[in-house]
Amino acid sequence: MFDIGFSEFVVIGIVALIVIGPERLPKAARTLGHLFGRLQRYVSDVKADISREMELEELRKLKTQVQSAARDIESSVSAAARDLETGVRRVEQDLNPAAVDAMPSPVASAAPADTPPSPDTAASAARGATPAGAGAPVEPPRQASLPGFDRG
Repeated sequence: MFDIGFSEFVVIGIVALIVIGPERLPKAARTLGHLFGRLQRYVSDVKADISREMELEELRKLKTQVQSAARDIESSVSAAARDLETGVRRVEQDLNPAAVDAMPSPVASAAPADTPPSPDTAASAARGATPAGAGAPVEPPRQASLPGFDRG
């Protein structure tokens, strides 16, 4: 702090002894020591407060950086999720018409109940033959397969 050597302390001590006197010098030195200690504590407290404020400011900056990075990540993830969802919907829309086209029509394969049987059906029934598809188990319609996923 100050550049004071031993010789300067000796000169200050001799002047203080002459001015204050030998009786009050120990009390004055003690008071001066207490004031000097208070000054040092005050200076160290101010330094600590300044360093604490600087650290808090750095932490605030770091917090804002982390929050902005988190927002960026969140927006990119939500954008990717939206893109994926639209792609899935597009594929689903593409596959649904293909599946409907590949399914046999249930109305075309079954004869309506209120129409009379055709003469061919009546003749075959008279001979004891069953019409094609009657009594046979009906297979569920198959879904159209995707290229590369065909069953061997």
